[in-house]
Amino acid sequence: MNVKPYPLHFRPEFKERVWGGRALERFGFDVPAGAIGEGWMIADHPNGVSHVTNGPLSGQGLDAVREAYGETWFGAKGSHSGNGRFPLLIKLLDCNDDLSVQVHPNDHYAGLPKGELGKTEMWYVLSAKPDAKIIYGLQPGVTRESMAQAIEEGRIMDTLQVVPVEAGDTFYIPAGTVHALCAGVVVAEIQQNSDTTYRLYDYDRPGLDGKPRELHIEDSLNVTAFEGSDATRMKTDGAKPGEWHTLASSPYFRTEKGVVDGAWKLATTPDSFVILIVCEGEGTIGWADGSLQAKSGDCFLLPAPLGEYTLDGNMTVLRSQVP
Repeated sequence: MNVKPYPLHFRPEFKERVWGGRALERFGFDVPAGAIGEGWMIADHPNGVSHVTNGPLSGQGLDAVREAYGETWFGAKGSHSGNGRFPLLIKLLDCNDDLSVQVHPNDHYAGLPKGELGKTEMWYVLSAKPDAKIIYGLQPGVTRESMAQAIEEGRIMDTLQVVPVEAGDTFYIPAGTVHALCAGVVVAEIQQNSDTTYRLYDYDRPGLDGKPRELHIEDSLNVTAFEGSDATRMKTDGAKPGEWHTLASSPYFRTEKGVVDGAWKLATTPDSFVILIVCEGEGTIGWADGSLQAKSGDCFLLPAPLGEYTLDGNMTVLRSQVP
């Protein structure tokens, strides 16, 4: 079937996590029972695939869309990921409890599972309870040896930086950055299409099956960037309507924040698809052949050959592309 390019909206793949809750219900999703920590909003991975909800491709998984239209729809750069799948994975995370202290490998780590990529990612904080915090990087001067000793002595938290967070904060997390989201935050996550995480510490708590969750101390120490990973953070409350504000720029994605106040005419380019995440507010996405309603929590994939489109309404959005 030869389908003309149009913006794709997806049904998320939800994941129960020991640290999850019910906050993703606020976006109007049909969230399954349990402690739901992750909504895989745009996903093409063996561990989860999101499915189109609108238009001629309704019901098809992103994997099937990739197989049928990938090179044409995803763009000259956006159709190459390193493992043949869609290059990015877009999530919404509900952190009802602290996540494990963790670190991700890069693409070149010898211990990567077969077919997996490394994971560079970023967070945009959608909401945060008062006094919310995250773990973001290491204390100055921490080395592999001093961290290994701290782990052995049960005081790994002494080696980590804990920082306060509030809605609108952005954190860029290159591979090798030790990090952990903590209780009370809901974030949008843009990342390489990978599900590889190495846990350094998990508060000695049981997993959903009642057993202690696996730690990966040696792998974690191997991939941690003790000399620094170029991680960056910023406040984003100065964004003006009709202007893109760059939040993160990596070899894998470039993400910008924009404030929509009325009609904003934009266009895709042949190089890459565009992913739009609506952080707050509501409005529409219009293109030559139609329009879609858009509200907080919605994520859309705009094919590279879509061309001109218009965002209208009152919304805060994130725009991600492959650079």
